[in-house]
Amino acid sequence: MRIRCMMDLPGKNMEVRRGMKYIVSDIHGCYDQYRALLDKIHFSDEDELYVLGDVVDRGPEPIKVLQDMRRRPNVVFILGNHDFTMYSIMRHLMVEVTEENYDSHLTGEDMLDLNLWLQDGGQSTMEKFRGLNRAEMADILDYIAEASLYEVIEHNGKEYRLVHAGLANFAPDKGLDEYELYDFLEERTDYARRYYPQDNIYLVTGHTPTVYIEGWGRTEVYRANGHIALDCACVAGGKLAAFCVETEEVIYVDGY
Repeated sequence: MRIRCMMDLPGKNMEVRRGMKYIVSDIHGCYDQYRALLDKIHFSDEDELYVLGDVVDRGPEPIKVLQDMRRRPNVVFILGNHDFTMYSIMRHLMVEVTEENYDSHLTGEDMLDLNLWLQDGGQSTMEKFRGLNRAEMADILDYIAEASLYEVIEHNGKEYRLVHAGLANFAPDKGLDEYELYDFLEERTDYARRYYPQDNIYLVTGHTPTVYIEGWGRTEVYRANGHIALDCACVAGGKLAAFCVETEEVIYVDGY
């Protein structure tokens, strides 16, 4: 497979730098693109990578992406709705069936949740997860359970507030620690609305493919109204994007 790399600053060569912070989102099992992007930015042990969730589902190698992230102490994993669904279902399915829980272990609601997940791209995750041994399965689920719900990066007088989908039940003066789990995972950001009145605060999100942002319509990072939207639909033929905090450059790798 040929992977073509691009930058949104044509003709400018990417310099090799160290101690940089990069943000990516919605890898969705695109392991080859993920590794190509790390190579493109010359990702080193001195750098940091923030992943805004939805690592799993839809693409061919979701477990390989998780395993690679888990091995790297300088990768910060922020939970996405697909990751949470995978964790919730597989943790339940891994429970040992006994005489005591045989009748109640899997309910009709459990089976409905499983089928909905598989229809929403979970098939590849389920298949690859089943290929692990019990210890490897536990390691993956523990890693997802330890993921952050949000992160904040401050640099050069700017503050980047990192979440997966957006901020449901939003209020400008509400601290990120005051939101609930589902406030971060499902509700799509309104990119036509400036959430924070301060010009130096940016809400950085994934979840909503940028091609669907009204007035934008491109598989490129969206930056306006205090937003940085990073889901460029890699798994659907778009791009995988990395935003560099220090330089504000965006580096792309073509998707499928």
